[in-house]
Amino acid sequence: MKKVRVRFAPSPTGYLHIGGARTALFNWLYARHTGGQFILRVEDTDAARNSQEAVDVILNGLRWLGLDWDEGPITSDATGASKGDCGPYFQSQRRENYQQRVEGLLARGLAYEHESAIKFKMTREPVIIEDMVVGRVVRPLTDREELDPDFVIVRSDGQPVFHLVNVIDDLEMGITHVIRGEDHLSNTAKHIALFRAFNVEPPKYAHIPLILNLDGSKMSKRDRGASLATYMEEGFAPEAVVNYLCLLGWSPKGNREKMPLAEIVELFDLPQILRHNARFDMSKLEWLNGEYLREIPRERFQELAVHTFAKAGIDTNQFPLEYVKAALDTCYGKIKKFTDLPAYGGFYFQPDVTISPEAAQKDFVPENLPRLAKLRAAYAQLGTFDAPSLELGLKAVAAELGVKAGVLVHPTRLACTGNSSGPSLYHLLELLGRDKVLERLDLALAMIPA
Repeated sequence: MKKVRVRFAPSPTGYLHIGGARTALFNWLYARHTGGQFILRVEDTDAARNSQEAVDVILNGLRWLGLDWDEGPITSDATGASKGDCGPYFQSQRRENYQQRVEGLLARGLAYEHESAIKFKMTREPVIIEDMVVGRVVRPLTDREELDPDFVIVRSDGQPVFHLVNVIDDLEMGITHVIRGEDHLSNTAKHIALFRAFNVEPPKYAHIPLILNLDGSKMSKRDRGASLATYMEEGFAPEAVVNYLCLLGWSPKGNREKMPLAEIVELFDLPQILRHNARFDMSKLEWLNGEYLREIPRERFQELAVHTFAKAGIDTNQFPLEYVKAALDTCYGKIKKFTDLPAYGGFYFQPDVTISPEAAQKDFVPENLPRLAKLRAAYAQLGTFDAPSLELGLKAVAAELGVKAGVLVHPTRLACTGNSSGPSLYHLLELLGRDKVLERLDLALAMIPA
């Protein structure tokens, strides 16, 4: 039995659609499940639409998801030295292959010139597709005999078309299974005919269901969530996105939802792919992302958190590593998306906090001026500035004033963080340290009307 070889063959159009990312993932999963190989091939024959920037969008997206490919040309740096990293295949670098194959078809009478283009002489018999997901599909060539089923394989400008290059690449790269979106099913009869014209049996096909919006409409690039960049920019954990994409068209036994990737690889197989189209539910993905962030390894949380702060313009490198780790520990398990983090815990790494007028109007009321001043004095006198001592000190002041602890907690939190909610108050005060806490309390006292 042949070793499984699958491929993901995107066109660099400027963004990576979530459906394309799911297609790449299903191919990667099948390769890893079977011990096969996952090939990345960029279909960049349309020079007018392609750019390196668009290619980078695809490569960065796949790397962010953790979908490593197994072979390709070795990339080099500017000096020509090998970097040891295999890049994807590019169709633009394979034009000689296509030309030779077309010449072979012309020589055997299986293709012919037509109005400066070249057309493939399509079989006149129905094509049977034994699809591993859709099932048996019979494609009659035409509904009316007078319609010409022949199709262009090289345009009048000399550019080979998708159908031709797709088949030649799959043939020469030894692809055994073509796993792609169901919207390509209509192309498959042409591809099978081309394979047979090259005297090669076609690969096995598995056309996976489309991803639709929640209302059943087709997902366009304008819909939120259609581009993979959305999740990269909005602070989703790639592990959560991968997990959710697996559930769009594939279902493990037991209706489980949150699953480690290693287990998904072990269970994933093509017969389990569902037949009906998947509905994309952003709220469900956000819920799943929150579940991941509650359980993600702390080292991984800190790595992604530091990256998120950097994107927000907050440089955590200016602070001692132990301080950064301790600060992030107070945020662990408390956010749904990493983009929530700068607002939630950014006060640790900023010289000052910004307090909104609405929040000040609620907590910085005149009656809190003497209360906060008394707490400030108590904190200045504390022998040990740690969380237990800070909690005892606040509760002692509250008891002396005859109020509940919450009366002091809310304005203190606002003064020191700029937020009305956030990490555990006493732990964040300990981390900020006496000098910073007293400084921020002084600034707050100056804001409270007498």
